[in-house]
Amino acid sequence: MLDTNESNGVLVVNFKDTDRFNALIAEPVKERLLGYYSNPKTKLALDLRGIKFIDSSGFSVFLSAMRAASNSNGQFKICNVNAEVKELFEVLQLHNVFEMYETLDECLASF
Repeated sequence: MLDTNESNGVLVVNFKDTDRFNALIAEPVKERLLGYYSNPKTKLALDLRGIKFIDSSGFSVFLSAMRAASNSNGQFKICNVNAEVKELFEVLQLHNVFEMYETLDECLASF
């Protein structure tokens, strides 16, 4: 469900074997993301490459991860958001809440 790699001290997390982030996988993804923030000052880039749909439970996970990052003096950023998903962020007025980048390279450079 999730792959994690490290690049220059930044955890890069991306979805595997799915193009949807919905209630069916939200809880395990949330547990995994929040687990990373048990270490203070964790820097995490969530790569949404390949994700074509996110439901409300998925957006809730993003908000929880951002809150966990803030509480542990960490950082949570999102990249590679496709046009349809970006529209959802905008409709929900979340595009101004999260740090979002077009590419993983831009995201990594921002840390």
